[in-house]
Amino acid sequence: MAVAIRMKRMGRKNRAFYRICATDKRSPRDGRVIEELGTYDPYVPDTDARCTLDNARVEHWLSVGAKPSEAVRILIKKYGSKGTRAKEMELARAKLKLPRIIPDAGAPVFVPEVKAPAPAAEAVAAEAAAAPAAEPATEASAEG
Repeated sequence: MAVAIRMKRMGRKNRAFYRICATDKRSPRDGRVIEELGTYDPYVPDTDARCTLDNARVEHWLSVGAKPSEAVRILIKKYGSKGTRAKEMELARAKLKLPRIIPDAGAPVFVPEVKAPAPAAEAVAAEAAAAPAAEPATEASAEG
């Protein structure tokens, strides 16, 4: 059986995500896999944090004769165990795991004015306040 190491496309439309997999050479791109070896997310803003690889398993598959695709060959060259940017990848991945710092919003830019109540509303409020005060006075005079 000929083994290939290639990327399997996942995700949704216009938002691709790839799994780096060891597959049978004859299987389709998104078909059955033998083993998943890592991931590649092209939408991560930090370039060095886009790829994750299980370097021990990648080395194993390469040692038994697996042929990487062109794109995977470049990722292994950059981010593999002896890659040119392996340390940068580890630092970038660690930075992604840190909690995000959200700055304080500060004072509001626009605060709407509170309008004074209408004169009719003031009159209704004054009548409502005066009416309960008048009732207890009449009850007190009726008792005495």
